Amino acid sequence: VYLGDQANMPYGNYDSVGKDGYLRELILKDATFLLGRRRFQRSETEPRLNKPPVKAIVIACNTATAAGLEDIQQLLHEYQIAIPVIGVVAAGSRGVLQVTGSDREPATVAVLATVGTCSTGAYPRWIGRTHGLAGRRVPQVVQFGSARMAGVIEGSPGFTESIADRTAMDVKSLVEQYRENTDLQPQPIRTVVLGCTHFPLAQAEINDAFQQLRTTVDAEGKKPYASLIAAELTFVDPAEWTARELFHALAQGRLRNPESGATGNDMFFLSVPNPASPGIELDDSGGLTSDYKYGREAGHWDLEDTRNEPLDPHALPPATLRLIQDKLPAVWQRLQQASAAP
Repeated sequence: VYLGDQANMPYGNYDSVGKDGYLRELILKDATFLLGRRRFQRSETEPRLNKPPVKAIVIACNTATAAGLEDIQQLLHEYQIAIPVIGVVAAGSRGVLQVTGSDREPATVAVLATVGTCSTGAYPRWIGRTHGLAGRRVPQVVQFGSARMAGVIEGSPGFTESIADRTAMDVKSLVEQYRENTDLQPQPIRTVVLGCTHFPLAQAEINDAFQQLRTTVDAEGKKPYASLIAAELTFVDPAEWTARELFHALAQGRLRNPESGATGNDMFFLSVPNPASPGIELDDSGGLTSDYKYGREAGHWDLEDTRNEPLDPHALPPATLRLIQDKLPAVWQRLQQASAAP
């Protein structure tokens, strides 16, 4: 079961407008949907109760992991639901441990993420924790929160710059902040964490931006960034390490399907605005207006201004559809199969 909270995204911007409490509420609502049977069908006003509850939860969003992992764990504890919860931040941090374990010289880990993820300090904290527990030297971590890269990669309206231009600007901002921070040792960046699920789709452009910056020559004929960026970078995609952790958690809990048994069916759900909700404000495309989306307050659990419906792949924005078809062909195939199922 996949849930994409499209109506309320991007999650990474709630913290910047002081709505981190409302974001945590959204994340708990996401978890409640996954755990329950209630779902809506397109064009129907009353919910159905035929969605299978999940046997594990993967929080496949860095911001949601950083802001809501502990809340979901507490929810499961209170309701005595014994299922694993895997977050991408902890898994990605353990991935950093694996790829930096053999480093003999001090080096820096760079984290490119959203504003919301960076504001929590989750990656520096988890990277330090995983290295400390393993008895390894804790690497220096520098991070930068991009408010626009995810939207540019997805091709969302209002994000007109190219992926190459946006990554160049954000990478330069990250390295400039690193260079100007006198509290940090000037060690070369060797590992880059792609701390937003969109960013691996732009890994080539991000790598190019680092290498172009590394070879930049200033007016004095010097290369001001060369010593801060290694000639070869190692990229950590937290999604890969999350999948590994999920596999082990299912195996340890004896929750895996028998290899000889039939595989289950995929179910994809997407949140959409509920036009019948009192006071809702929609833009010309039918989405929540920015003022309404980021103006909501926590504490209104009975307010259902969005609802989770089966995802119609052909109803996705054209840019998003092309992104999935071009970059995620296996996902596109499974989406088509799921949408064709009765």
